[in-house]
This record gives sequence, C-alpha cells and structure tokens, in this order.
Amino acid sequence: MPTFREIQDSLISWVFDTGVKILIAIALLVISFRVITVISRRFEKKLIDGKHKLDKTLTTTLFYFIRITLKSVVVICLVGYLGVDTSGLAALVTSLGVGVGLAVNGALSNLAGGALLLITRPFKIDDYIEAQGHSGTVEDIHITMTRLRTPDNKVIYIPNGALSADTIVNYSEKELRRVDFSFSISYDSDFEKVKSLILDIITSHPLALNDPEPFVRVSSHADKGLTVTARVWVKNGDYWTVNFDVLESVKTSFDKNGIEIPYNQLDVHVKEK
Repeated sequence: MPTFREIQDSLISWVFDTGVKILIAIALLVISFRVITVISRRFEKKLIDGKHKLDKTLTTTLFYFIRITLKSVVVICLVGYLGVDTSGLAALVTSLGVGVGLAVNGALSNLAGGALLLITRPFKIDDYIEAQGHSGTVEDIHITMTRLRTPDNKVIYIPNGALSADTIVNYSEKELRRVDFSFSISYDSDFEKVKSLILDIITSHPLALNDPEPFVRVSSHADKGLTVTARVWVKNGDYWTVNFDVLESVKTSFDKNGIEIPYNQLDVHVKEK
C-alpha cells in the first residue's frame, strides 16, 4: 500500500506535469478561439464592405464554416498535446457522427435544404421575404436554418428543409414595386372627379413614379357602390410610405369634396298596425 509521501509525490508530479498541460491547453483554447473569431470577422467585414464588395450571403456562410473548421482543428491538436491518442479520437468521432446522423435524420433534410438555398439563391441576407407563414428580413443563413427578423423585432428561425421545399416570396429582389389601392364610392358620386382627385394625389407624391404610368379605373360594380382601383409604381424602399400617405390623403380629399364612401348600415322600418 502506497504511503502518504508517495501519494503526495504522485499528486505533485501530476500537478506539475499533466495539470500544467491542462491549464496551458485551456489557455490556448480560449486564446485560439478568440483569435480565430476576431481575425475571421475582420476579413469577412473587409470582403463585404471593401472595394470589391463580395456577396454578403456567401461570404458570411463561408467564414462561418472556416471558423468551425479551424476551431475543430485546434481542439484536436490540443487533445494530442495532452497525450490522448487522436487516431482513437477520430474513430470515436466518426462513430458518434454515424450514430448522430441516424438519430437526427430530419436534420439531414435541413442540411440539404441549406445547400440548395445557397446554390439556387432565392434570397440573400437583408432581403425581405415571406415563407412558411412568416415574413421578415433575412438576418442570417446557416446550413440548417435561416433567421428572420420581423418588422416588430421578433426573431424567427425557419428550418432550411421546409424553407427550400416551400414557396418563397422575395419582396426585395426587384428594384420597383407596385402599390395597389381599392376605394369604394357611392353610385351617386362623380367618378371623373374621383379619378382626378386620386390621380392628383398620386402624381404629386414625391416618391411616386410616373413611369410606369399610374393607373386609376373602376374595377367592379359592387352592391353598395363602385370600386375604384388605383395603382402606382415606387422604389422598393418607399412602398409603405407611399401606401400610408396616399390612403390618408385620399380620405381627406374625399371629405373635402363631398365624395361619399359607402358603408354597411341597417334601415329599420316600423310598421304601425
């Protein structure tokens, strides 16, 4: 049975040998991870915002994989430094990878979906899209999921498998968008006057475009009145500003000019016996 002195000497030997190695490995791990993150993000920002301005989506995804790969290499090297047989570790990682792959079969579809999104490019970072019943600005595209930020600042994570197999509406891909309006007026209203009022409001708006030409016509004869459809083209970023401005201006103009807007009402006739 080992004596206390022998146990003490073994402990001291372990502290000054293996213990120091573990502390050095932890320090190198923290420093290496930090250096990899800082340097990669600087290069990423330089490539995106620099003179040549590479595509933000592909650059961000590429550097994400570079960071993961470099950090994995650091971990394997430090494990070898601690005296662990890395060949056995590689075999263990491979076995675990197979087991995890079988256990998370659904994740493979997300992996394939992420690759498909990066190849087909239906959208890129900073685009405003609608998919899977959600809409928002694309903040990040990872290999298994895509992150959206909604207008009210919520964050939505959509699996790439479902996203790549569903319909995607990209509101940012084209430079111009058309704003559509529908106004109801009574049959007694002067349509030509209404048309002139709406055209004046649209054409006088500083953000509305005259080419393509604005459109104002009667689109239907409804039960309660005429439906007037107006269309105007704007730059993509001006869509909501023009939409709200025109709606408010048309309401004010209709009130000033006595244009009646029909609404649901109930007429009750009391018949006396």
